[in-house]
Amino acid sequence: MTGTIKMNSKRANQQVLDKLKVERERGITVKAQTASMFYQQNGHHYILNLIDTPGHVDFSWEVSRSMAACQGALLLVDASQGVQAQSLSVFHAARERGLKIIPVLNKIDLPAAQPDRVKAQMHSIFGIDPADVLCMSAKLGQGISAVLRAIVERIPPPPGDIEGRLKAFLFDSSYDRYRGVISLVSIQDGVLRKGDKIASCHTRKKYEITELGIMHPEQVPTGQLLPGQVGYVACNMKQSSEAHIGDTLHRVGEMVEPMPGFKPAKPMVFAGIYPIESNDFPKLEESIKRLTLTDRSVSIQRESSAALGQGCRLGFLGSLHMDVFRQRLEDEYDANVVVTAPTVPYKLVYRDRTVIVSNPTDFPDAMDASAHVREVQEPIVNASIIVPEEYLGEMMDLCFEHRAEDIDHRYLEISGEGSNRALLTCTMPLSEIVTDFFDKLKSRSSGFASFDYEEAGYKPSNLVKMIFLLNNKPVDALALIVHRSAEHDREDVDKVIPRQLFEIPIQAVVGKRVISRETLSALRADVTAGLYGGHYERKMKHLENQKEAKRKLKRIGRVDLPQEAFFDILSTKRR
Repeated sequence: MTGTIKMNSKRANQQVLDKLKVERERGITVKAQTASMFYQQNGHHYILNLIDTPGHVDFSWEVSRSMAACQGALLLVDASQGVQAQSLSVFHAARERGLKIIPVLNKIDLPAAQPDRVKAQMHSIFGIDPADVLCMSAKLGQGISAVLRAIVERIPPPPGDIEGRLKAFLFDSSYDRYRGVISLVSIQDGVLRKGDKIASCHTRKKYEITELGIMHPEQVPTGQLLPGQVGYVACNMKQSSEAHIGDTLHRVGEMVEPMPGFKPAKPMVFAGIYPIESNDFPKLEESIKRLTLTDRSVSIQRESSAALGQGCRLGFLGSLHMDVFRQRLEDEYDANVVVTAPTVPYKLVYRDRTVIVSNPTDFPDAMDASAHVREVQEPIVNASIIVPEEYLGEMMDLCFEHRAEDIDHRYLEISGEGSNRALLTCTMPLSEIVTDFFDKLKSRSSGFASFDYEEAGYKPSNLVKMIFLLNNKPVDALALIVHRSAEHDREDVDKVIPRQLFEIPIQAVVGKRVISRETLSALRADVTAGLYGGHYERKMKHLENQKEAKRKLKRIGRVDLPQEAFFDILSTKRR
């Protein structure tokens, strides 16, 4: 309809804006993508700049910086599934930024679509007039022209002075191995041309524009970018850290008032990543650095483990973000890695300072009186769950099992047709939802529940460090931070550790108290197999020698865990 994508195109990838392999496989949006479209209405020509953003809470940073470059937003709701929990936070973020919101109901062609009922939900949740909701089917092309007309008529054009000083807002960046950093900018004032000398308000560094253009939807070079346009800029920027998200670019010698930037992304989930083979660490570290050039929200810190060797401790925005990053490492760089159990940042309040700890090995022991820790705080979130009313009881039980507080609910609509949907809200620790909470939620609701959360600060909690002892020796890679009331059994540990020639006690210890124990029986060689006849004391002598050797092995023996055992124990996919 706009000519952006040719009708006779035989592209293998029809998901034009889903450029990553993980996006096409999972059917989700991970990286915000930009496209400029040319549209004609009533004899006037318009340029529509579209930014497709992720919807999951783990990628809210992508959403917030994309909204800063926009004047309006389309609120897309599935006519068959209704309003999802993640739509709540995105809607309120757009409203706080003052964007004009156009509600759109998609997939009205499906047999299970209920447009009138979903419109009532949108009125109840968002306060949107049902008469303002546009209905469309992207698959059939039905109602798309009405959406394009609404964009032109309802959303104001971006303000900008073509004669003013150049002011460009940098809201995203990527890395090209030949051209360096490619920055996505929104032109606020002035005109940006190829060959211009520009400077950064944040770093004060100067650059020369070597290439610029628009995304249509691929990169199309142009001679200039005008106020209101969104495009890409290549300027021989060598390091991705120079492209500061939220920065303001201006022409050299023409200072401008910098635009308000963003809060830096704050990692909320941490995990250690180690190579399967210790010799592959340099290659893994280089792969992680290259991948973070396109994902600036990941924090990196080197660490070493006595059990796993050298690795990196990475900080992510959430558990899905961590899983997507791991899959991208495997798909794009052919990396074989072990990912430790995810943890969250805890606050240790001392008498004179406050320290944030994300690695369980750095957490003080429960019986260590010299630590002088006055209080331990853990991050909490405000969670929202939208679920059919028949599953409301199951969702409440699930929240209680995961230490939720202040549980409340309200019904989104009251009707006699089918089941009504309820909005369940609560406050719960972030550590309870970074592992398998989402899988349990989908299982108990038969896939009908949607889940979203937002950061709510820190709260004092009764937390302790649990360590595992193998043959009375601690294994640092298996350390956990748990709540006192939680019963964590690791019955799978003894099943994946290979048996040795001596008996191995496996103990879970909190402080000086052993809370659970499993004993791995020893392998027994048949030392009497070569004895034929003779006195029975010969047989007993061999058995006594074997028993004494096993006692000595138990004292001086060392348990070497293979990487496969760690992979089985620490795999975040285990249920």
